[in-house]
Amino acid sequence: MRSLPNILIGVALLVLLAMGSVYTVEQHQSAIVLRLGEVVRQDVKPGLRFKLPLIETVRKFDRRLLTMTVEDKRYLTSEQQDVQVDYFVTWRIADVAQFYRAAGGGSEDQAITRLSPIVEGALRNLINGSTLRQLAEAGRQDVTGRLVGSINKGAVTLGIEVADVRIKRIDLPDDGAAGTESVLDRVFNRMRTDRNEVSSRTRAEGQERAEKIRAEADQQRQVILANAERDAAKTRGAGDARAAEIYAQAYGKDPEFYAFHRSLEAYRAALSDGQTTLVLDPDSEFFDYFEQERR
Repeated sequence: MRSLPNILIGVALLVLLAMGSVYTVEQHQSAIVLRLGEVVRQDVKPGLRFKLPLIETVRKFDRRLLTMTVEDKRYLTSEQQDVQVDYFVTWRIADVAQFYRAAGGGSEDQAITRLSPIVEGALRNLINGSTLRQLAEAGRQDVTGRLVGSINKGAVTLGIEVADVRIKRIDLPDDGAAGTESVLDRVFNRMRTDRNEVSSRTRAEGQERAEKIRAEADQQRQVILANAERDAAKTRGAGDARAAEIYAQAYGKDPEFYAFHRSLEAYRAALSDGQTTLVLDPDSEFFDYFEQERR
């Protein structure tokens, strides 16, 4: 009977040892195994795993995307314009052993503390080399690609991979004192002046172009009218010549009829209004056909 407690104690120790030799890694995790503080196995995959009890310990790390958010950071553009930036970074642990060594035992807070200067340096280089307008007009993919590539060169020493850097806001700090023009007002005034210059230049170019088009149109109009007058004169001349030819042929066949027709035209022209009074010699040639009619 005295051996029963010893047996129970032995069984309990065996159970504890068995429990201490088994561990599980979740699907979203990766693990490293430490032996007396030294990494002996790294990047342990999800599933049921075994280790030496009491001698080996396990550290598990979340492999999902993590987020670091930063607000109200100030940078200078290439124009020496002070801007205020809010952004966030999504990152994951790429090398758990390296992360464990670099982040003071795998502390996420320590990792963020070491990652922040790398992100700020890359963002500062981007903003320092760009104007405010370039930053406002740049596409998100272009900015993200440039930042992620630069940041990952430094983050690799931390065992971290940055997946995305997203700028939430770029603003101008309103630091103007009472009675002075703020930075925001100066930028707005400068932008207004630039737009006014562009609009004035555009209007002047438009007026110049309009005058040129009108001058070209007037020149073309004069050329067209001159050509039309020339062609019309040629056509009228040809028509008159043809009419004279026809008249000559017709009247040449009967000169007496031609004389009679011409007299009728003269009578019609002289007496067309019905109120004309002619004082002529009765023996005038004008009345030849009137005299013949009476005879």
